[in-house]
Amino acid sequence: MAVSKDDVCTPGYTKKVRSVPASLKRRVFAEYGVVNPPLRAYEVDHLISLELGGSNSIRNLWPQPYSGLEWNAHVKDALEDRLHVMVCNGDIEMSAAQDAISTDWIAAYKLYFHTNAPLPKRQRQRHRKRRT
Repeated sequence: MAVSKDDVCTPGYTKKVRSVPASLKRRVFAEYGVVNPPLRAYEVDHLISLELGGSNSIRNLWPQPYSGLEWNAHVKDALEDRLHVMVCNGDIEMSAAQDAISTDWIAAYKLYFHTNAPLPKRQRQRHRKRRT
């Protein structure tokens, strides 16, 4: 079933569809060669986030570190939120947001945040909204 703009823009949508079992998370880590990841060091991230119509399919999941890299999960989360707001406001088509984040999320971040480096945490938080 295809996910629509109305679906992702409905408050509470992602809570209803966010269901990645521990067994699938272990498969994701194994497929990427991450053995015994430290607790809370990674998130099993959706390449195309649920708030942009992504799925819980293993093809859409990958391990992304929370720290240790400049371009980490927290930075990508801010982009996901920005694109979600833009989709719901009608500023960008959902398919264009999906393409941008799945093709090169760092380039998309630079484009939509108008910067060549991740914004400091405080600035990212100002741009975030509550997730649906």
